[in-house]
Formats: sequence, C-alpha cells, structure tokens
Amino acid sequence: MGVLGGRTALVTGGSRGIGRAVARRLARDGARVAVHYGSDETAAKETVGAIEAAGGSAFAIRGELGVPGDAERLWAEFDRRADGVDILVTNAGALFFASIGEAGDEIYERAHAVNAKAPFFVIKHGLGRLRDEGRIINVTAMTDAAIPAIAATHMAKGAVTALTRSLAAELAPRGITANSVAPGFVDTDLTREVLADPAARAHAESVSVFQRVGTAEEVADVVAFLASPDSRWVTGRHVDASGGALLRL
Repeated sequence: MGVLGGRTALVTGGSRGIGRAVARRLARDGARVAVHYGSDETAAKETVGAIEAAGGSAFAIRGELGVPGDAERLWAEFDRRADGVDILVTNAGALFFASIGEAGDEIYERAHAVNAKAPFFVIKHGLGRLRDEGRIINVTAMTDAAIPAIAATHMAKGAVTALTRSLAAELAPRGITANSVAPGFVDTDLTREVLADPAARAHAESVSVFQRVGTAEEVADVVAFLASPDSRWVTGRHVDASGGALLRL
C-alpha cells in the first residue's frame, strides 16, 4: 500500500494535462481518486482507465465550473461515489488571452468565475467533507511574475494563491494543510497550440534555468509531496514548480 493508502482525493480538471498527471500520481501512491471533468467525458474515462490498468482506483465525476451552483452539483456527484475526502486538489482553470487594455467585462467575469470563484466555492462546500489531517492543494500560477497577456486570468489565479494562506491559518487546528503550486511553462494540451509557435516555445524554454519546458508529471510530483504525510509541517506556502523560471525575472 502506498503512502496515500486508504485516502480519497478529488482532482478538479483531472481528465487532462496537469490534472490527469496529478490524478495518476495520487492513485499510484494509493489514493482513490475522483477525476473531475467539465465536458470531455472521453478524456475522463481514459484517465480512469489508465489508473485502473495500473492497479489503482478512480471514478469520474462531471461538473461544469464557472456557473451558478457549480460547486454544489460537483459535490453532490462526489457524494454518490464516496464518503468524505482527504485530499482536495483544485486544478481546473482556463486561460483568457487578453491584456488589461483588451479585456472587457465578459472576459474579466469569465476569467474570475472559472479561475477564482469556482475554486473558492468548491473548497467552501468541501470543508464539511474534508477529514482532519487533510490536504488542500491549489494549482494556480507564477503569481509573483508579470504576465500581461493574460491579465484577468493571472489576477484570478493570484486571488486563489492569497486564499490559500487564509485557509492554512483557519484550518490548522484540524491538522489540515493548504498550499498552492505555481507551474511554469508546461507542455500540455492547454498550451500545445501556443508552444507550437517556434518563437513562443523558444521563449518558454529560455525562461527556465533548465532551458526547457516542464512536463505535467513534474508538477504532479510536487503536488504529490504536498498531499503526502511528509508535508505535514508545510502550510500556507506558494510552491514554485516552474523549473526556476522566477530566477530569471
């Protein structure tokens, strides 16, 4: 049995990209994983299938985020398959490419609904289900960096990074830790179109001190540590999983 044996995890946006890598890694460590997806049922089934083929346990739950009542519906789906949760990973999100000069009300509202409001209420409604000594891990962004091209998205991600610190202080009496993770440039289906541009990829590679783009699995390894018993003395931290990108800024 792995270090997460007997524990249940929920990973939002767990069907693809970083979320899929996180779901697979937590399952490999012994957790039973709820793989949340928004619309791509095929991808969710593929993720669950890969976990089960490797000897793990998982199930898929559907729920569109960024719409009224999203968190309540997500947890209602979860409750049909599990009784309580030990590890909550809020990973689902979306990129909205617009500078502050380009972003109107619609982009701003949508960016915050998906990237800030949804995690807030998923966590809020999950607290009564989250067991003592549990873990909250929010996958946000390099919120110490300037990324003007996605101003509204980056602002929303920063809000969740700030929320994480408040959660850490509030939930410490229950032994629950709360941390956020900052991926850098990662090669996933979400970024593949952008990274297909040679100039964009060259820039992404140059940012990291390792001179390459990261993988979803490398970010998942960081999340797995924060989900493990070994991280019990780490809370309220924004953990850089960017391959040293901030060292070059």
